Amino acid sequence: RAHTLTVLFILTCALGYVTLLEETPQDTAYNTKRGIVASILVFLCFGVTQAKDGPFSRPHPAYWRFWLCVSVVYELFLIFILFQTVQDGRQFMKYIDPHLGVPLPERDYGGNCLIYDPGNETDPFHNIWDKLDGFVPAHFFGWYLKTLMIRDWWMCMIISVMFEFLEYSLEHQLPNFSECWWDHWIMDVILCNGLGIYCGMKTLSWLSLKTYKWQGLWNIPTYKGKMKRIVFQFTPYSWVKFEWKPASSLRRWLAVCGIIFVFLLAELNTFYLKFVLWMPPEHYLVLLRLVFFVNVGGVAMREIYDFMDDPKFHKKLGQQAWLVAAITATEFLIVVKYDPHTLTLSLPFYITQCWILGIILVLTWTAWRFFIRDITLRYKEIRRQKQEHRQENDKCLSNGDGHSSMLDEQTGNKLRERKL
Repeated sequence: RAHTLTVLFILTCALGYVTLLEETPQDTAYNTKRGIVASILVFLCFGVTQAKDGPFSRPHPAYWRFWLCVSVVYELFLIFILFQTVQDGRQFMKYIDPHLGVPLPERDYGGNCLIYDPGNETDPFHNIWDKLDGFVPAHFFGWYLKTLMIRDWWMCMIISVMFEFLEYSLEHQLPNFSECWWDHWIMDVILCNGLGIYCGMKTLSWLSLKTYKWQGLWNIPTYKGKMKRIVFQFTPYSWVKFEWKPASSLRRWLAVCGIIFVFLLAELNTFYLKFVLWMPPEHYLVLLRLVFFVNVGGVAMREIYDFMDDPKFHKKLGQQAWLVAAITATEFLIVVKYDPHTLTLSLPFYITQCWILGIILVLTWTAWRFFIRDITLRYKEIRRQKQEHRQENDKCLSNGDGHSSMLDEQTGNKLRERKL
């Protein structure tokens, strides 16, 4: 790392040399943006060289140190936005992109939900073609990568289905959540999410069966072998299968519920941030945020699993996991501050009843599984042990020191003599 510190020193000197050579423009906004970008670059160079390594070593530990530093920069940016007024925060986005900072036109994904519209003779399936936009492949690739992060089929399906229920519950707050029933369950859950989860699980099974025997690039004689080795550099160094086992203990059950809750909150933040900061869904900042969460989420999930699976060796939660939790919480605070009216719109009564019923069922199952069931099993085990102990005592009393068996033999002999 001494060489990388030298590179950092050279980069800092080069930036200073450039600023001294050129004439500084008399534009405060331009100079401010340029100074912030240069400061971020210097911080990223320092973090890549000096930050603590995470659990991943492929393609290179510096790659994951870079995303750790990006997490710090993004969290600081969110804190800055949080402490601005609503108008200033929205207008600040113009410094990133001049096209931002204007109200978004509302788009309703619901409306006519007929799969086959006989009223439209030219194209009766126009409702389906209207829904097939760029978000369909985004859904697929998003869930493919989420499956690689979570590495568990049932957790992915629960998060996928739960988010659709959240869209049903919150469509009175955000118009984008208003979708047709077949858009929710057929296109999203079955086709996009389900196919992405299936492909992700197939990739996980291939990675679990792959033999990890790493060989130096220059020790491989053929060009085909060298290219294969370069491609495999982007696969894990070794494979760890995630076995969450949520019902094994109360601690793991609560941890898995917390993971699902943070995942759902991060998904909701995506839509609510676009709404309160006036960002179009197709803007590149939305895509960059998703790329960011894909990289940092994989490291965070591995750190959480290591902390749950072996708490004696991993005595505290990893740094990336804490940063992801802080970022998710800060994004939610921004949504609450920038548009409290939307968030405080009351849920319809039937939706409230459904959520109360679901929460009661989860709490009831938790109490039965980790308290009532354990007490019942413990009581049955104690009663079984008492019965076995009583049977052993009765057996010892019946045998005694041999007098009872001798008495039986003598009685039998006397009966035989009488018969004779």
